Amino acid sequence: MEKLNIFIVEDESIVAKDIQNSLIKLGYSVIGISNNGKDAIEKITELQPDLVLMDIMIKGDLNGIDVTEKIKETHNIPVIYLTAYADESTLSKAKITEPYGYILKPFKEIDLHSTIEMAYYKYKKDSQLQKERDFLYSLVENKDETTKDILFVKANSRLVKVLLKDIYFVEALKDYVIINTQYARYTVHSTMKEIEKKLGNADFSRIHRSFIVRLDKIGSIDSQNVILENDKKTIPIGGSYRDELLLKLNLL
Repeated sequence: MEKLNIFIVEDESIVAKDIQNSLIKLGYSVIGISNNGKDAIEKITELQPDLVLMDIMIKGDLNGIDVTEKIKETHNIPVIYLTAYADESTLSKAKITEPYGYILKPFKEIDLHSTIEMAYYKYKKDSQLQKERDFLYSLVENKDETTKDILFVKANSRLVKVLLKDIYFVEALKDYVIINTQYARYTVHSTMKEIEKKLGNADFSRIHRSFIVRLDKIGSIDSQNVILENDKKTIPIGGSYRDELLLKLNLL
């Protein structure tokens, strides 16, 4: 088990000590305890814990929900609420801050352990997905000479580089698109409109509501179909796309 650094915000010293002992017994590291909002914000900012256990009702001008809102403005640290209150008003205010867990007092060590493990797992997954989104967005919005001829697609929990020159065609399938290369197929959660934008208009053409082809992979064209080279695929040409396709081809 990864030894997480956990910060506790709890204004009852006896309860805070019990939580600390339980966490240490469970194999976690407690790097700090605060009993008020102002001190909690300062120490969490300084210590940068992996996770915060936050009592909602604490002493001072700031309650636990206020503290969480302040932390989320500048830091990406998962918070689990600890509270003896389960009324609708408290829950409604708490859920706006998008906590990773909510434990009702009194609780058992098993509740503490399972909630922390599930919360941190979800946090790591969310962080990974956000990094991938940010990375892919930067590729699309800020293409330069080093990235303009490639796409990165997610396959088997990895980002795989795909050269645009290797793509034969793209096919729509409900909420997904399938990118077909000479050697592999990649299924991506996207729309044809988004894929068109990423591929660009110079080397690719949409020839049907469900198909985009790479122009230099076209072997021949008959009255109704595009046949890709090496008998790779026969794809129908939609009537509204035919003129645009012909304009892109170098006709004699």
